[in-house]
Amino acid sequence: MSAAEELYERLKKVNEPKGYYFTKDTQMALSLLEGLLINKERYGYMNCPCRLASGNREADRDIICPCDYREPDVKEYGSCFCNLYVSKEWNDGTVPNVPVPERRPPEKTLASLLG
Repeated sequence: MSAAEELYERLKKVNEPKGYYFTKDTQMALSLLEGLLINKERYGYMNCPCRLASGNREADRDIICPCDYREPDVKEYGSCFCNLYVSKEWNDGTVPNVPVPERRPPEKTLASLLG
């Protein structure tokens, strides 16, 4: 079993009881989890693989997975920004699968670029 598959199984057990499911596209979920593991190796923490990190844990605290935006994104859109975490309804197709807009303030992303 790969490290991403082990992470998948571990996080699934923790998050499903809370109402957060992995996307039914297992290959996509594993790819995103691999990105989390790469970021953990690179930065020392698992920041969102869909967002630019600064490498400063405190500055990136809002995008450490599960990010601060997961709950409102899943509540409003049925999915987080990356589509890693989704609602049961999103997976079932009973809510539209639409792109989730970025909630992270632009100044935080800009700060990551400027270091």
